[in-house]
Amino acid sequence: MKIEQIYTGCLAQGAYYIESNGEVAIIDPLREVQSYIKKAEKDNGTIKYIFETHFHADFVSGHVTLAEKTAATIVYGPTAKTSYKAHIATDGEVFKVGNITITALHTPGHTMESTSYLLKDEKGKDHAIFSGDTLFLGDVGRPDLAQKGTLTIDDLAGLLYDSLRTKIMTLQDDVIVYPAHGAGSACGKNLSKETVGTIGDQKKTNYALRADMTKEEFVKEVTDGLLPPPAYFPLNVKMNKEGYQSIDEVIKNGAIALSVSDFEKVANTTDAIILDVRHQFDFIKGFIPQSIFIGLGGTFAPWVGALIKDVTQPILLVTPIGEEETTITRLSRVGFDNVLGYLDGSFDTWAVSGKEIDTLRSVSANDLEVAINNNSKVFDARKPGEYENEHIIDVPNTPLDFLNDHIQEFPKEENFYIHCAGGYRSVIASSILKARGYHNVIDVAGGYKAIKETNISRTANVCPSTLK
Repeated sequence: MKIEQIYTGCLAQGAYYIESNGEVAIIDPLREVQSYIKKAEKDNGTIKYIFETHFHADFVSGHVTLAEKTAATIVYGPTAKTSYKAHIATDGEVFKVGNITITALHTPGHTMESTSYLLKDEKGKDHAIFSGDTLFLGDVGRPDLAQKGTLTIDDLAGLLYDSLRTKIMTLQDDVIVYPAHGAGSACGKNLSKETVGTIGDQKKTNYALRADMTKEEFVKEVTDGLLPPPAYFPLNVKMNKEGYQSIDEVIKNGAIALSVSDFEKVANTTDAIILDVRHQFDFIKGFIPQSIFIGLGGTFAPWVGALIKDVTQPILLVTPIGEEETTITRLSRVGFDNVLGYLDGSFDTWAVSGKEIDTLRSVSANDLEVAINNNSKVFDARKPGEYENEHIIDVPNTPLDFLNDHIQEFPKEENFYIHCAGGYRSVIASSILKARGYHNVIDVAGGYKAIKETNISRTANVCPSTLK
């Protein structure tokens, strides 16, 4: 028996490859599926099943394409309805993979069809639970994504409580927990950086699994402090339910090298966003006016999904040379398939062509200290939890996730400064503000990490956020 976790850090997502005696099961695959096929070929195995823990909201799964390429059976849990051929498992249904078995355990709460998969080894012993978004390490799935009709967040949270206590917590302490996500995912509030654990460890450390916890306490704690989900979530759910274009076609359609003149023509004749994915240091020094920065070096795809509201939005790319197909692939993971092409030769070809360029003013934390002493306005683009932990006194919190909702709060006439934790998010925010005419924005290089090395006054008290 072989179990391999295939973890994608930029999505904080775990897919799983399971092989036994020449038969293979894949759980929650990414959209680009060739790596799973190659693994199976290397093991002289046949992909028999593709198990989906639920209709994912934060990424487009590769189940449809993988089934087309391998003839494997797609398996969902009870209540799931798809537009393509899939096996809808019953609660407790057992699937044989080589010398092991995988049992579908219906665990509604995060969504109604959410299902965990219990793997029993060759001796029939419970070995591992693939818990999807039902149980994370340190947290549980948010219960606010699948409300329908009279079904409320509290109703779903109550179902999640029951699922955890009747299906998950009854397992032996040594059963391995393989979740669908780790820290950085928007599918929970407090996920651990660890990506593999055990039932016993989670009973000791996960707030949601306290033995003495009542359902009422669980509902209150799980639903408290939930931020609105990113706008692309329901669009990804739709794609996962109804199917999507092959990623091979998406890459073929988007990987079109455009000369400077053709790039400019497409930009001027469509409503395409110019998305610059180079490193923030390169972007600061020069970029195409009106372009938006979201660098490949960070959690790229989730930020695209959070800040660009519509997955059908046409996109023109400025990428590092050689990273064109990688960028298109990573965009497709969250459903952004409408790439119209990329600037051939990257930004350098634009710069040498004599076309207009823009730059972003960026200063050190020491410069920010001087500006604060002169009563300049400063904004904190970190998440509310980071802000509440510690922040500059009298500086409001305008989280990057919701920047589009707070544009009016930034001054248009006077210079203002914006920082995040390390510098990546503040450059994203600054690029968005510049594209909207706020040319007086100044980025703080190094972010809060650098600010802490200065004498700027800070507080660890919880203060009201500007987030409404």
